[in-house]
Amino acid sequence: MKTAIVSSPRFADHIPPPGHPERPERAEIFDAVADRWRSDGGNVVEPRLATGDEVARVHTGAYLDRLESVRGKAAMLDPDTFTSVDSIDRAELAAGAALTALDWVLAGDEEGRRALALVRPPGHHAEAAEAMGFCFLNNVAIAAASAIARGLSRVAIVDVDVHHGNGTQHQFEGDPRVLFISTHQYPFYPGTGAATEIGTGEGTGFTVNVPLEAGSTDGDYALVFDEVVVPVLDGFAPELLLVSAGYDAHERDPLAQMRVTTAGFDRMARALVAIADRHARGRVLAVTEGGYDLTALNDGVQATLQAFAGSPPWSAGAERGPTGRGRTAIEAVRAAQAGRWRGL
Repeated sequence: MKTAIVSSPRFADHIPPPGHPERPERAEIFDAVADRWRSDGGNVVEPRLATGDEVARVHTGAYLDRLESVRGKAAMLDPDTFTSVDSIDRAELAAGAALTALDWVLAGDEEGRRALALVRPPGHHAEAAEAMGFCFLNNVAIAAASAIARGLSRVAIVDVDVHHGNGTQHQFEGDPRVLFISTHQYPFYPGTGAATEIGTGEGTGFTVNVPLEAGSTDGDYALVFDEVVVPVLDGFAPELLLVSAGYDAHERDPLAQMRVTTAGFDRMARALVAIADRHARGRVLAVTEGGYDLTALNDGVQATLQAFAGSPPWSAGAERGPTGRGRTAIEAVRAAQAGRWRGL
């Protein structure tokens, strides 16, 4: 299976204040993964910038004007989200990397392709008219909106970041063409993502939130994937699968309280690849979100890349068994969705 990394050393140029968890060293991890992939003969693609029209499918004109007003400046857009001189340019490059990954995947025609966009700043908290949670432009939402504009009618987004992807949910919660599934610690930042949030209007049922209690393990995530994520994706039969690939549910991460190991991330990635193979001619792309322990970030990204490329599974360390938290989340989803998805 052809697999590409889309990334650039320029992502290190976004520099929040000292001590901020979304630090430039994260980009150095991405560069190291890309260098190894290139040295092994893999394809590393330089991202293009997102165009104004592509970004405007997701974000309001007034908000884009606000971002333009702080281009080249240091500013605080919310209590967690800061710009430096290059931040707005790099946010446009991150959105462009998601679009470049989409270009790569869709160019495969009948030949399935996969792509992993290694970007910062992340995107899934960015609302249509608001920066928040380290995010400026919603990279995955911009890619999904572009896929719909290109004529696809069933696009699935699976968000495995430990924080709920509020911006992505709100962008598509009324649109049945886009299925949004999120596994996340709950209650937790940003306060959204209850199982009862299932979409609105024609999109009712096409938002599937899986709120997991702090302390959830590989085994809990495995149950959730087996009994919620995979059956719903099979029922939707996506033409394209997008992944908001956060690695902050890892047991080493300093911002959350989950107990997922790298082997657990490997298992989730392989389950999503299998969905893409069944329904989408193998077409899957992932865009990085959070992940603030550098070792866990490196290992998680590498495990995802191996899963996409069909390499052997991650073998360092065993998965942790279930605790009962996964079963609690599953029952909450079943009650909220009220039989909307066969097999759920």
